Formats: sequence, C-alpha cells, structure tokens
Amino acid sequence: MDNAATTQIRKEVLASMEPYLSERYGNPSSMHKLGLEANSAVSESREKIANILNCGASEIIFTSGGTESVNLAIKGVAFAHKKGQIITQKTEHHAVLHACEWLEKNGFKVTYLDVDKSGLVNPLDVESAIRKDTILVTIMYANNEIGTIQPIKEIAEICKKRKVLFHTDACQAAGYLDLDVKSLSVDLLTLNGSKIYGPKGIGILYVKKGTKITPILHGGGQEFGIRSGTENVPSIVGLAKALELAQKEKDSEGKKLAKLRDKLIAELLKIPNSQLNGHATKRLPNNANMSFYGVEGESVILMLNEKGIFASTGSACSAKSIEASHVLLAIGLSHELAHGSIRFSLGRQTREKDISHVLQVFPKIISDLRGMSPVKT
Repeated sequence: MDNAATTQIRKEVLASMEPYLSERYGNPSSMHKLGLEANSAVSESREKIANILNCGASEIIFTSGGTESVNLAIKGVAFAHKKGQIITQKTEHHAVLHACEWLEKNGFKVTYLDVDKSGLVNPLDVESAIRKDTILVTIMYANNEIGTIQPIKEIAEICKKRKVLFHTDACQAAGYLDLDVKSLSVDLLTLNGSKIYGPKGIGILYVKKGTKITPILHGGGQEFGIRSGTENVPSIVGLAKALELAQKEKDSEGKKLAKLRDKLIAELLKIPNSQLNGHATKRLPNNANMSFYGVEGESVILMLNEKGIFASTGSACSAKSIEASHVLLAIGLSHELAHGSIRFSLGRQTREKDISHVLQVFPKIISDLRGMSPVKT
C-alpha cells in the first residue's frame, strides 16, 4: 500500500536488464563489440521511449532519476537564460521546490502559486503571474502525496501563447495518464523508473528540440552533450521496458485500481472524524490520502507495519522529517490534521483481499490510538 514511494520491479523488466548486468557489460562509448552492443541497447531504448512520448529520440535525455531530471530542467533553463522569473506552485515535490529555492539565493526570482483546498492550481493564476522576464513555468502532472491531477495541458497552452517554457514533473503520472508531449504541449517532462515497476536510479528528461538548456554535469559529453556520465545501460533498458508495459496497461490497470481505491476510501470515511485529502475525482487511480483527527500518522504507520501493511504519512523523500507535510498545509489543513494523515498508494499487486485486510484492522488502530490520546475527538 506504498507504491507511490517506489514499486516492485517487474519480472519482465528484470529479465530485459539481466544480459547488460553480465555478459553485455560494455561501455556504450567503446568502439569494440561489447561497446557497440551496449550502444545499440541504449539507442533502441531511446527510440522506444520516444515513440511512447511521441517525440524525437534526440529529445530524450537519460539521467539518474526524477530528482536529477527536475534539477536539469529547472537549473538548466535558468543557467541558459542567466536571469529571470520562474513560476511554480506550493505542492510541488521537494526536488522542484528546493531547486527553485537554491536559484532564488543565486539571483533568480521565483513565484510560488497557491492551490485550492483540493490541491489544484488555477491556470488563470499562472497566466496572471507571467511577466516579461518569466523564463519557465514548472507545474507537476500529478501530486505524489494527495494524487491530485493538475490541468497541465491548459497551463501549457497558456505558456505557449506567452512564449514561456513549460516543464512538468510526470513521475507519478507515468503509469496512469497520457504522456504524449505534443498533445500535452510541454517543453520539458520528467519521468523515472522506480514509480513504474522499473529500476531505481534511472530517469529521463524530455527536452523539446530547440529548447535552451545548460548542462549541470560536465564530463565526457554523453547524452548529446546535455548530461555527461557513462550511461547506465541495464537501467536504461529496464526503464524502456517498464514504460512500454505501463503505458500498454495503463487503462486496464487504472480502472482496476480506481475500483479498489474507491472502496477503501468509502469505508475509511465511515470512521468518525476522518476526511479525504486531494481532489475527489481528479486524482490518480491508486491514491488515497486521508486524515484522522486525534492520531499521529507515524504511530498509525508503526501499528500498520505490525499487521503487515505498509503505508506512508506522505512523501517517502521527507518521511524522516518531523514537520507536517507542506502539501497538506498548502491545501489548508491544520498542523494537527496534517500530522494525522496516511497515504495509501495501491499497485499492480494490490488485490481485493488486501483492501479487506486494511479495512479489518485499520478502524481498531485508530480507535486504540484515540483512546490513548489526551485530545478527545
């Protein structure tokens, strides 16, 4: 029940990677047989991903994951322009927010837009925030904590009209939503492997042809001179396979998970003093983020763990922080309610029996914790 944090690698993906972890171990830059085999594998994977995204192969840049791709997109555009304003919104992943904060300390201007109580950013707010010196708008496709899906196509069209670059972090969206970059009208798009049953430590950044971007890593000039470093061939092959399978199955998988999610939400809302966080309908099919008055999320997670249920209090990237989720605070929750939030994120392996198990043990966990709390609900 924690598949937003990471996913189990698929057997088909692992099988596709195995040869490049052993006998086909060559460096893609080498000119001998092993190198040429590796180079061919990278090229074929790039073509597969480009076909899925409906773009050119040279527009796909391989990175070490979502965080690097986000940083390359935001800092790369910023460095290329040397100055200007960046627009984002308050519920972005920390990779976006911290990159923007760093740029603020280095002379760039950043505007952080508010969201409504469901986590949606208003496209009109984006348009109003654009200035003559705006160089980039970066709005995530779907939120990693509350699952809210943003109107990025509408925002992208506004940016296009105003001649401003648009980047979207699509890491959580990849297994469930459309990734056609032409249809979405995006200039830059981030994906990674660990959210789609692929390997960790691999990601891509789509960079539309003609987009000005400066490398943030320097070395041998791999990835068309945009991202230096020896290519991670096994993971590149695995990412391509995982993305291929995810996009092929996204409609059927989304339908299955949405049904399980809706059952889970409906039953958990029967617990007194509980609420759903995020948009009721414009949300990822696998996401159920809920808050329960009078409990601490960390205590709930520990008790769920004892029952063999693995969930999260928010983003795994900040799970060790004692601060309340910036996402939940941004949508208007109190610190108390934000601390009492639980994120269930379903996956390919989630079955009806798993939902039933959660529903069997969860109400008692909440009841027991509330019984120990000095705060009455």
